Amino acid sequence: MADFKNDAKELLDAIGGKENVNAVTHCATRMRFVLDDPSGADVKRIEEIPSVKGTFTQAGQFQVIIGNRVADFYNEFSDVSGLEGVSKDDVKKASTQNMNWLQRLMGALAEIFTPLIPAIIIGGLILGFRNVLEGIEFQSLGQLIVDGVPQVTEAGVPIYNKIVNVSQFWAGVNDFLWLPGEAIFHFLPVGITWSVTRKMGTTQILGIVLGLTLVSPQLANAYGVEDILAGDISQWDFGFFQLDKIGYQAQVIPAMMAGFLLAYLEKWLRKFIPEAISMIFVPLFALLPTIFIAHAVIGPIGWTLGTGLSQVVNWGLSGTFSWIFGFVFGGLYAPLVITGLHHMSNAIDLQLVADYGGTNLWPMIALSNIAQGSAVLGMIIMHWGNKKEEQVSIPAAISAYLGVTEPALFGINIKFVYPFVAGMIGSAFAGMISVAMNVTANSIGVGGLPGFLSIQPDSMVGFFIAMAVAFIVPIILTIFFEKRGILTKWENTNLPIPKLGQ
Repeated sequence: MADFKNDAKELLDAIGGKENVNAVTHCATRMRFVLDDPSGADVKRIEEIPSVKGTFTQAGQFQVIIGNRVADFYNEFSDVSGLEGVSKDDVKKASTQNMNWLQRLMGALAEIFTPLIPAIIIGGLILGFRNVLEGIEFQSLGQLIVDGVPQVTEAGVPIYNKIVNVSQFWAGVNDFLWLPGEAIFHFLPVGITWSVTRKMGTTQILGIVLGLTLVSPQLANAYGVEDILAGDISQWDFGFFQLDKIGYQAQVIPAMMAGFLLAYLEKWLRKFIPEAISMIFVPLFALLPTIFIAHAVIGPIGWTLGTGLSQVVNWGLSGTFSWIFGFVFGGLYAPLVITGLHHMSNAIDLQLVADYGGTNLWPMIALSNIAQGSAVLGMIIMHWGNKKEEQVSIPAAISAYLGVTEPALFGINIKFVYPFVAGMIGSAFAGMISVAMNVTANSIGVGGLPGFLSIQPDSMVGFFIAMAVAFIVPIILTIFFEKRGILTKWENTNLPIPKLGQ
């Protein structure tokens, strides 16, 4: 049996001594320290200790990889140091002293989305598979016939059958899969508001109810952007003012804002309302004002921003320096997905198709999907063998390549930050190339790698060049960022990261 006493003494000295340790605990394979002065740890010396398999810093914690015998090592460390461990939650709280506001924000996002990741992953795969069934035309399946008439586009290009057009079985599968697909993504705000109240320690059922009021069937669907922008929506009429009945299906930021408002309002009310009547009045005075503010304030602000975004995009695509706009839009599209403002692009695409017979906006969206998927692929390459991470990263990459990026964004890229940035950069350059070469799609199609099927024939070469950039650049940048330690200090995930080369 291994004797860890000498190694424990060496580790204690190498991290700066007992005086430099604010808190310590361990998990399944790692010693987890919160150090008063992180620079006091001699990483090179620590990694030469025989029992140590690697080190890394994440979420304000200095973590030392020991392996399956970490509990024995921890006991020896406690004996030689005189330090008693604390709970993992206490370590997390202590670690915030080594985190700035951005790290704390990313940590909060990670805590909110971690419970949702299993659903988001399976939802991404479901929607990606449905994209193949209902979104891709296959020339081998023949031309689409409707009422005996062969179908063509406005440009006279033949429209070919999709799998659902020729197989009743797969049409039924596609229809059935929309049941869980809709539940996961259209009703995502319910999961977010629940998770916010869970994190904040407030009443979780109120979070669920709040989320349901954001996606109720009574409300206009956020995906129906054209109808909303045209004003074709119903209202709540209070006599002297009206509120539009607009939903927040699949939108993240409005749900988070409403969730935190509910949580903080509930906590504030509990300070003043007597416990004997709190069961009635705290939920009442927390939930109803939050629902009203969500629809009266958050909603109008969100759609005003969306309308402004639409105008900016139209101006950018028609301006003299449209290639610069392609760089900016390509880089910022992934963040727009997080805010939910990306729904506005559908209305612009459809208008461009109506006016010009095609859209040069949609190809950039497909390229952004590819770029975020490739950033995850870069993580898979760097962390190959990390089975826990691969459970999330591999299906997330597949989903992104099939046009659904939420699993990649929320499961991997936003948590680690540097792959998210790598994907944005790759998408920016791909978008610039796409616009500069006037790449045009027939209409909105399937994002990701199958996106080329929607591209007009004379734009195919330009799209493949941009696609190569979107595929390759994020992989290279993700690997480069990790090896050079660029942006890695923002990591906020509980997934173990092996030492490079091991």
